Amino acid sequence: MRTLRRLAAGAAIALAAFVLWLGFVWPPPSWWRTHWPSHTAFMALRSAQFRSARRTPPRLYHPVPPDSISPWLARAAVASEDDAFYLHHGVDYHALREALGYRLASFAWSDGRDRAELWRAMRHAWARRDKLRGASTITQQLARNLYLSPSRNPLRKLKEAAIAYRLEWALDKARILDLYLNVAEFGPNLWGVEAASERYFHKPAYRLSLEQAALLIATL
Repeated sequence: MRTLRRLAAGAAIALAAFVLWLGFVWPPPSWWRTHWPSHTAFMALRSAQFRSARRTPPRLYHPVPPDSISPWLARAAVASEDDAFYLHHGVDYHALREALGYRLASFAWSDGRDRAELWRAMRHAWARRDKLRGASTITQQLARNLYLSPSRNPLRKLKEAAIAYRLEWALDKARILDLYLNVAEFGPNLWGVEAASERYFHKPAYRLSLEQAALLIATL
């Protein structure tokens, strides 16, 4: 019993140290209040993949402010990608619980049954990490696009959640959604709604109809 307690305490300390480390390693999210990314982790990854394949498609990326984006795009993104976007603080625990396969309705670290179920769910998630999908909020997807990679490794998911909390702390929901719509990947080296709208519909993003906005978001 003492060994289990020591292991649990050690895991909690390691987790806290890891989250603290993230706070010092990553650029401060407050930078994005007034700046657009010149590039993102996903853009760098795609560029490396194209170079490896000896392909050089031009990068199309034209960030635009909210008044240059059809309101249908924001509504379609929230409805399709994260219908609890305005309710959570970066992580949707209900969706995460379902994705991990955690079977209890609540969690308390002091409850041995809850801890056992959490470890079971985490082991199961690790075993099927290549197939782990869903549960990522819009804020988590933005964190992944800006800083991380498409990997489904549970450790990457932990980094994603920690960064999502920092983004929510530093930015309001409108700015998070604006950044997301401007850096999301809509095709090979095609980034953001403005470039995607011009490519697929030959018009700026603010002129998209409801149907066109829904079709564009469906490519994510």
